[in-house]
Amino acid sequence: MRDYSIETRRRVEFIRGLLISTGARGIVFGNSGGKDSALVGILCKSACEDTLGLIMPCGPRRNYEEDRDDAILLAEKYGIESRTIDLSEPAKIMRLSIGKVTEVTDTAAANIAPRLRMTALYAVAGNEGRLVAGTGNCSERYMGYFTKWGDGAFDFNPIADLTATEVFAFLKHLGAPKSIIEKVPSAGLFDGQTDEGDMGVTYKNIDKFITTGECSLKDMEIINRFHRNSEHKRKPAILYGYGDKNVDRNGDRNGDRNGDRNGDRNGDRNGDKNNA
Repeated sequence: MRDYSIETRRRVEFIRGLLISTGARGIVFGNSGGKDSALVGILCKSACEDTLGLIMPCGPRRNYEEDRDDAILLAEKYGIESRTIDLSEPAKIMRLSIGKVTEVTDTAAANIAPRLRMTALYAVAGNEGRLVAGTGNCSERYMGYFTKWGDGAFDFNPIADLTATEVFAFLKHLGAPKSIIEKVPSAGLFDGQTDEGDMGVTYKNIDKFITTGECSLKDMEIINRFHRNSEHKRKPAILYGYGDKNVDRNGDRNGDRNGDRNGDRNGDRNGDKNNA
């Protein structure tokens, strides 16, 4: 059982140390209105007065309603500066442009939004000398439930070691808004979408497996499959000449990284080749 008072102090010290060592003037994070981003926002604001939360709706109605409302609620309660960047139109243009040269599958389309959000975060960070804070938890990382070069990209992540269950407990300890704590986990990629619905297993059971190795055979099959198929997301990019034996003299990888000849999961949120 974690002592969240101690956890808060240590994570705040960690963030302050990064700001000193990098010389960054502030922090920026994606304020989605969800649990993970709420915890990251609270910790970052506790460590750095100049913390900025970007609210970045992109398509689904919920992005403009409950997600935005909860993001604003968090910002107001903890004094976090907020700015809104509407990415719906850029996402439409991107999908139409790509569609002129190849088919845009539902999964490919869904992953446009997280990558556009990261583009916005790094543009603001670069302009203003900020570090980009990641908002993914340990459970999502283990399952590969994030977008490669989207929400999987950041300069640091102060909650990367916490399971979804621990994030929930941490937020309760900090007195976060009830609407955020009780919200059903969702990446907000489309209306009606939920994390657990996508994965076919609950965070409770994922976390039990991560912490104890115990779960039902059905859940274990799902968890192991997601973890195995998303391994490429947790590894750095392959660089020719740096000891990767899968790279030939021409710089081509010997076979598809996903082990699928049709290939391209391209870091999809599910990390599941059946959902590519």
